[in-house]
Amino acid sequence: MHNEFTAVFERDGEWVIAYSPEIPGANGQGRTKDDACKSLADAISLILAHRREHGLRGVPPDAERGTVTVE
Repeated sequence: MHNEFTAVFERDGEWVIAYSPEIPGANGQGRTKDDACKSLADAISLILAHRREHGLRGVPPDAERGTVTVE
């Protein structure tokens, strides 16, 4: 699945801090902007995987499941 999120970068001394306003709690950091972006992408992936797993716990076993793709 392909999704794009806003990445905001701020300098903090020798570190670059990154966050995404669309995904509360998603933060990254690195010595370079590229490192911070990769760290943020990893954080977003973990948060979305956790939310998916958590959300599916409440689905009744006999419910019909499908998929939807967002471009």
